Amino acid sequence: MTISGMPVDICNAAYDDGYDVVTIGETMLRLTPDSYLRLEQAESLQIHVGGSESNTAVGLARLGKRVAWISRITDNHLGRRIERSIAAHGVDTSNVIWTACDRVGLYFLEEGSPPRNSQVLYDRANSAYAKFESKDLPIGFFVPGRSKWLHVTGISLWLGETTRSTIAEAVRQAQSAGWKISFDVNHRTLLCSTKQAHAFCSSMFEAADIVFLSRRDAIHLWQISEDESDAKVMARLIAIRAGKPTVMTLGSRGAIASDSNSSIMQSIEPVEPIGRLGGGDAFSAGFLSAWLEKHDLERSLRWATATARLKYSISGDLPLISRQEVQRLVDGTSSESLIR
Repeated sequence: MTISGMPVDICNAAYDDGYDVVTIGETMLRLTPDSYLRLEQAESLQIHVGGSESNTAVGLARLGKRVAWISRITDNHLGRRIERSIAAHGVDTSNVIWTACDRVGLYFLEEGSPPRNSQVLYDRANSAYAKFESKDLPIGFFVPGRSKWLHVTGISLWLGETTRSTIAEAVRQAQSAGWKISFDVNHRTLLCSTKQAHAFCSSMFEAADIVFLSRRDAIHLWQISEDESDAKVMARLIAIRAGKPTVMTLGSRGAIASDSNSSIMQSIEPVEPIGRLGGGDAFSAGFLSAWLEKHDLERSLRWATATARLKYSISGDLPLISRQEVQRLVDGTSSESLIR
């Protein structure tokens, strides 16, 4: 089967020769009023499917990578809608754990216009994924050659002890099987305090082969002064991670990728954020796609920022991009080395 980066209308795509990336995480339904209405004004709500890990999985699949997504979902109309929406883009969902119990998580987005900020309201307590125990992980799945990478995010760590233990066990099994680990910090203050977040993710942050995080999370979770330059913040992170590749996003200013040998900054051209949610997940997908193809930090960072920029132009949470679109943007960008 060939995935060219265009939409792939196929469910539960199976890859006999293994995956490039496996992701694990919760995906919810997002409910949003039309035209910047407040929730208390809304007579109807748009429905979107969104979850950090599945957003990244869809982005990777549309960039031509072999991807699987693992989760625990309630077997009802809402859960099936989520699974079909992800599988439709070529992501293998055959290892999803279905349950007749519990519920599908929801979240509400009230889109704001300055000076009113957008607001998120979670309704995800006691969801099926929140009760995903380590014993529910697919038996015999994490074996050598099944995948090259496992991608997880801090969101599973913030949801509670049950999902923290499950992710820790999945990472342990993946590492034992020789897989690499990709970790997106992705702190959500509505789910977990800064102090707790640091305690829950510090070991993962240090151990992962690649880490993604925002400058805001770097400063708050690792107690770095906001006055420090981007280069000094990154130097602190690289020291904590013993020189392993680390990618820090800078909002509208772009991103930095560093390891023990080099540090590259990539600017991002302004774009009207029609669909800001999922931009960071698209960024991770773009970077991992290029990294899997053995590109260096500079080239991978170009793919990351180009993929995120395209996502900002697309409504909803999923990065409905094509490889050709990203390639055109990549070929028109340049970057700057921070090490002379």
